[in-house]
Amino acid sequence: MDWSHLFVMFVTFVLINNVILNQFLGMCPFMGVSKKSSSALGMGLAVTFVIVAASLVTYGLYYVVLVPLKLEYMDLITFILVIAALVQLVEMIIKKSSPSLYKALGVYLPLITTNCVVLNVTLNNIINEFTFSEMLVYSTAIPLGFTLVIYIFSTIRERLEACETLPSWKGNPIALIVAGIMALAFSGLLGLV
Repeated sequence: MDWSHLFVMFVTFVLINNVILNQFLGMCPFMGVSKKSSSALGMGLAVTFVIVAASLVTYGLYYVVLVPLKLEYMDLITFILVIAALVQLVEMIIKKSSPSLYKALGVYLPLITTNCVVLNVTLNNIINEFTFSEMLVYSTAIPLGFTLVIYIFSTIRERLEACETLPSWKGNPIALIVAGIMALAFSGLLGLV
C-alpha cells in the first residue's frame, strides 16, 4: 500500500477537487443549510456518515453480489436503495438524539437521499475501479471537503447577516458571490499537489 498516494488523494479531494467548489455538486444543502454554522456542521457530519457507510455497503454489494451474479447493470438502483435506507437511519438517530438539529436541518435531511454527492461517490468508487483503501480514502475525503466548505461558508454567511449589505444583495445573491470567491480561492491550491 502506497501511503503517499493515499495522502495525495486525500488532500486532492478535500481541498483541490472539492465536490462543492470544483464539481458544483450538493449545492442544495450548501445554500439551504449554511445560514447557521451549527446546522451546517450537523449536515456535514450527517453527509459524512451517509457517504462513508453507503460507500462501504455499495462497494461490498457490487463486488460480492452484483459482479458474481453478472448483475452489474443493477448498480444504480441498488446504490439508490442503500442510500435511501441509510438516510432513513440517520434521520431517526438525529431525531432521537438531537431534536433541535433535526428541526434546523428540516427538509434538507431527507434530501440527502437525492443529494448527487452521495450517489456520485458510490458510483465513482466503481467506475474508477478503486481498491478498498482508495475507496475508503475517497469516500472519507469527499464528505470531509463538503463539511469543511459548508462550515466555512456558514461562518461567512453569519458575518454577512450582521453587515450592511445592499437590499438587493441580501440573502442568496451575496451568498452566491461569496461561493464564487471561495471557489476561486480553493482553485489557487491547484498547484499544491
